[in-house]
Amino acid sequence: MAKNVRSTKPAFHDPDDAPELDAAWFDAATLQKGDAVVRRGRPKAENPKVPINIRLSAEVVAAFRATGPGWQSRIDAALGEYLEEHPERLVVLPLPSK
Repeated sequence: MAKNVRSTKPAFHDPDDAPELDAAWFDAATLQKGDAVVRRGRPKAENPKVPINIRLSAEVVAAFRATGPGWQSRIDAALGEYLEEHPERLVVLPLPSK
């Protein structure tokens, strides 16, 4: 019995079958300025926040969470206010070099 042999010819692609360049295509495109790729999204923060693990009492977490979205930022602001009111507690350490 004869074996089926796959054709090694490339499939024909009509150049007129190019995809339509619509708004979605441009939204997904990579932006470049000269040779550099322009990054999309939120720009890098000048003083980015540092992710940490911290243990807080359940009452404190519940009270801040009850205030809605942004509760972690409000905890950060409350700690910042404490440091402003108690500058003697502030110890500035050098940032680690990259």
